[in-house]
Amino acid sequence: MRAMTQDTEQTEKEEDPIILYIMRAVERGSPVAPRDIAIEIADDRAKENSPKDAWRKYLIAVKQQAKNLARIGRISILRRGKPIDPNKMKGLIKLSLPVTDSEE
Repeated sequence: MRAMTQDTEQTEKEEDPIILYIMRAVERGSPVAPRDIAIEIADDRAKENSPKDAWRKYLIAVKQQAKNLARIGRISILRRGKPIDPNKMKGLIKLSLPVTDSEE
């Protein structure tokens, strides 16, 4: 790893509001669906005339940032309660704080 630049990169990435939403959501304790995070972002940014499905435009960004966070070990991507490879992320998933396969 590039230890010297990692802190700088992490600080720059943390400025991304999507990452902040993801980290706040997983730090609450239980696994959370990317859809729920997207809904939270949409609700926070909603205007009076926003459509009910405005959250959909945030879903891809949430999933992309989740992949990045999982690759660097800050979160785990779960399918059926077990961590999966972020590169194989598809279907119904949830995000959580990092877990290992041996944890129950």
